[in-house]
Amino acid sequence: RSGNLPPISQPKPDKMKSVFTISASALLLLSAEAASRKKCEGDCQIAHPLGSPRMAGIMEEKRLRWEMEDKMGLMGTTPSSGAAACVNGQAGDYGCKNIDLGAFVSHADLGSTIRRGSDIWGWTDANGNEYAIACCADGTSFVDVTDPEAPVVLGFLPTQTVPSNWRDVKVYEGHAYIGSEALDHGMQVFDLHQLTAATEKHRMSKESPRDIAVDGHAKLGLTLNNTAFYHEFGSSHNIVINEASGFLYAVGTKTCAGGLHIVDIHDPADPQFVACYSDDGYTHDSECVIYSGPDAAYQGHEICFNYNEDTLTIVDVTDKNNMEMLCRVGYEGAKYTHQGWLNDAQTRLVMDDEKDEQSYAPLNGHTRTIVWDVESLANPFIIGNIDSAEVAIDHNQYVHNNYVWQSNYCAGLRVLDEAGMNPADMKERAYFDVSPECDTAEFSGAWSVYPFFASGNMIVQSIEKGLFVMKPDYAGMK
Repeated sequence: RSGNLPPISQPKPDKMKSVFTISASALLLLSAEAASRKKCEGDCQIAHPLGSPRMAGIMEEKRLRWEMEDKMGLMGTTPSSGAAACVNGQAGDYGCKNIDLGAFVSHADLGSTIRRGSDIWGWTDANGNEYAIACCADGTSFVDVTDPEAPVVLGFLPTQTVPSNWRDVKVYEGHAYIGSEALDHGMQVFDLHQLTAATEKHRMSKESPRDIAVDGHAKLGLTLNNTAFYHEFGSSHNIVINEASGFLYAVGTKTCAGGLHIVDIHDPADPQFVACYSDDGYTHDSECVIYSGPDAAYQGHEICFNYNEDTLTIVDVTDKNNMEMLCRVGYEGAKYTHQGWLNDAQTRLVMDDEKDEQSYAPLNGHTRTIVWDVESLANPFIIGNIDSAEVAIDHNQYVHNNYVWQSNYCAGLRVLDEAGMNPADMKERAYFDVSPECDTAEFSGAWSVYPFFASGNMIVQSIEKGLFVMKPDYAGMK
């Protein structure tokens, strides 16, 4: 039979040369791209082994607190539940004012086996569907919350390496960027557009493995995977994105002295390291914007408002090769400068200190919100404080739709009237207590809130319990 086989066709010598020439050219191009890609090396890799000894101490205090709660049966034991209107100050088991519960989804039903929660963010797809991105110790859960009384748990993206109680996420152009304090975690990138197909398929099927009236949600239980990965840093504490510029700022990494580790994310399939800013050491959190405020010298510049453990530090990051610190300002009673947010006019910001309620005696445990005048970026100053009647630590807060939305650990979600950022007029208009068993200045309860959905609905992630989907009564809040 072999004698009947047709002869093997061989390319002519000139064609063979062409094939090898193209391959060699492709290899040279790839090599050139690899050589030109900027790496986080040399001084970029300089950082304290703990990132920040002060932050490490706070994290250890939190870890011990959560281990104690676990032993007490408080961690991850609250079952999912359905809607509950806020009537006479109660929505089911939860204290409230002007906020109804749409649904509660437990950590277990989010897909977590460790059952501890951390950060939360949101995304809205082209069809107007709204999604919660809920961080857990062992990964990230993606939930369609378009109908706040019938959320759909779509799937779970496992941690890149090992579990950690600290996980953070932000969104740019339909992609989630996820960092963690987990060892060597790097940054996961997940294409959120995949969720649209999953949720639309679920709606078309009109089937659910859950009785939503009883369990408060449906669950598809998909296992999700990264669509890209960035590994120029290992662990990180927070992820910050300026959606107007397409730059991401990882903070609290073991690079850049814990300061701004800057990444170009215009191509989500291939995030690129850009630069470090480390002149003021460790940054715990930041808000970076294209500046449009009243300080004429910086209009149109990219400005980062950094929360640097004991100062508000403002940096002009427009030129990534020549970033400039505009100011570094401390304040009375500084114990651990944590996070803050600008008003829309970029004239004032609210800031929280995560340790002052515990360590600054004049507060006696009551939540303090600090209001800054930032009309001059070189000379910001405090115009006053908002002292809450609640005994609780403040954690994360955002300004949106004329309100300040605060996640204040044991006090839960607290909503203040923005009122022109005049502290005397910033009264509490609503609240929802996700942790009714806790009324002390401890690290328990609400981790964060996402208030930016067009529907006006809110999502809050609780450390011990899980995801709360809420419906504010805006008429009642006025």
